[in-house]
Amino acid sequence: MDIPTPGSRRRPYVTQEVMQAVRRQLDTGTLVGGDRLPSIRQLAAQLRVSPSTVVEAYDRLSAEGLIRARPGSGFYVSAGHPPIPAVAARPPHADPLIDPFWVSRQALDAAPSALKPGCGWLPPDWMPLDALRRSCRALARSQDAAPLVDYGTTRGPQALRRLLQVRLSGHGIETVRENLLLAGSATHALDLVCRLLLRPGDTVLVDDPCYFNFRTTLQAHRAKVLGVRHTPDGPDLAAFSALLDQHAPRLYLTNASLHNPTGATLSAQSAHRLLKAAAAHGLIVVEDDIFADFAEDPAPQLAALDGLENVLRIGSFSKTLSASARCGYIAARAEWIDGLAELQIATGFGGPGRIATELLTHALTSGGYRKHMEALRRRLARARREAAMRLRRIGIEPWLMPSGGFYLWCRLPDNRDATEVARRALAENMVLAPGNVFSTTGTATSFMRFNVAHCSDPGMFQTLRRALSG
Repeated sequence: MDIPTPGSRRRPYVTQEVMQAVRRQLDTGTLVGGDRLPSIRQLAAQLRVSPSTVVEAYDRLSAEGLIRARPGSGFYVSAGHPPIPAVAARPPHADPLIDPFWVSRQALDAAPSALKPGCGWLPPDWMPLDALRRSCRALARSQDAAPLVDYGTTRGPQALRRLLQVRLSGHGIETVRENLLLAGSATHALDLVCRLLLRPGDTVLVDDPCYFNFRTTLQAHRAKVLGVRHTPDGPDLAAFSALLDQHAPRLYLTNASLHNPTGATLSAQSAHRLLKAAAAHGLIVVEDDIFADFAEDPAPQLAALDGLENVLRIGSFSKTLSASARCGYIAARAEWIDGLAELQIATGFGGPGRIATELLTHALTSGGYRKHMEALRRRLARARREAAMRLRRIGIEPWLMPSGGFYLWCRLPDNRDATEVARRALAENMVLAPGNVFSTTGTATSFMRFNVAHCSDPGMFQTLRRALSG
């Protein structure tokens, strides 16, 4: 069995290139499950590298599960190995059923070349990469080994919780450390809240439309989910009150600021009326504030108005700093935090990883976060205007123009079925977010959510035109 080499045999291979040479054989089917690879000495001689380079390459490929060692016999391709590069290069699989998991699967598993106006995060070059790199270097240079190897504490490091206190205070929410818990992500935070406060069969209210992962999380906890129509000022309060009277729900989940997917912001009047109705019915409100730092103007904060009595606030740093350094948080009254901390021990043996929290702490204390967010808000304002203009040219109309953030909730022309448009776009390697993945009642058939930060590629609008025309 021969491993092909590049045109020049003089330049030494590095470990990654040796690994790639083996992967090419796996991709083309030249090597299949059960085949024996060249010995370390044979491959080293063939590629003109040191045996230690081949040893390292084989060790890494073994760690990935692509090959395996047989003592005394050599290295073999793992049984049933699929061709990795070919899978990565294909557009995401077009699932027959477009449900709340659909957008997540397509966006997370998309090939690097895919257009992703349906995803829920910013492009890498919009993030504070220099600050994150400086944080990584500082962590690597530190003489303290604990952040690199130790478990996270049960509630998260005090330094990051102090920074979170300052951030929440800027939104009018005064807290103490006993009111704060750091979690693995905002999704993990919501999962912990559901574990603490819900029992199977409990009724939960969500906005219609709402963030689709609210629906999947509640489904996992076997809750009964009811939707309340969302308006530009917040939930339809007449419908909200009627649902409270009829169903006595346990929780209400919402984004008060820059609602996902609509971009709406709760009005002050609606916020006060909502909290009054919730208090009268013993309803607990979970406020996801993940987009609060993107708001260009101050907006009502349910947790601030309530003083963390019956409102829990959850969020994370994934949208503003890094989705790789996963860290979420919960702000709530102390007795709830005590129970949530115990659940976090039971389900994760401690809080978020030390590497993530150390990186975020350094990035937040370096002095550049405020400037980063100011620049990001300006850039997003331009992107929203440009995306709305381009979408209107092809007959797609925004439901409203948000006061911040990166979403536009839009109606397709001629009541087109957004699900079918998304399927056709996916065939051309573009991920869209059709409206009904956000709707509990299936009444958003002709709506689509667009991420304006991913709408700068002219090819996106050409593909969208073709998908609309069918």
